[in-house]
Amino acid sequence: MSDRPKPECRPLRPDERAAWEPLFAGYQDFYRISLGDEVVDTTWRRFHDPVEPVFAAGAFEGGRLLGIVHYIFHRSTWMLGPTCYLQDLFTIPEARGRGVGRSLIEYVYERAAEAGAGRVYWLTHESNRPGRLLYDRVAENAGFIQYRKNLDN
Repeated sequence: MSDRPKPECRPLRPDERAAWEPLFAGYQDFYRISLGDEVVDTTWRRFHDPVEPVFAAGAFEGGRLLGIVHYIFHRSTWMLGPTCYLQDLFTIPEARGRGVGRSLIEYVYERAAEAGAGRVYWLTHESNRPGRLLYDRVAENAGFIQYRKNLDN
């Protein structure tokens, strides 16, 4: 990591959609998915709805958005307090290797601790080698394998 200062991490404001959307599109491209306009629109609205447990934050340097993180609080059958699922993490290519991803993960850790969460967890694809190098330094690989079935609704 360089001598650059850590980026400022904070919640994304409703007026920052134009900065957020290209990064969320980049995340989708990375995983070769397309969520569609309705999902993207609804997701953005959820971030700013006080009754939704879904949140978005960004890492900024000099007013420029370098990375985004989305996280969700939910109940668990394994603990009394909430659990935090870090669902999406993405940085612009030129910001990679500069501590932006780590700063966003640490930001989520802080929000989760404030909320009384007992755990933060996330998934990544086994082929995401650069991400996994970071994740192995900031968390434990619990060894679980994901199974899923997409439903037609």
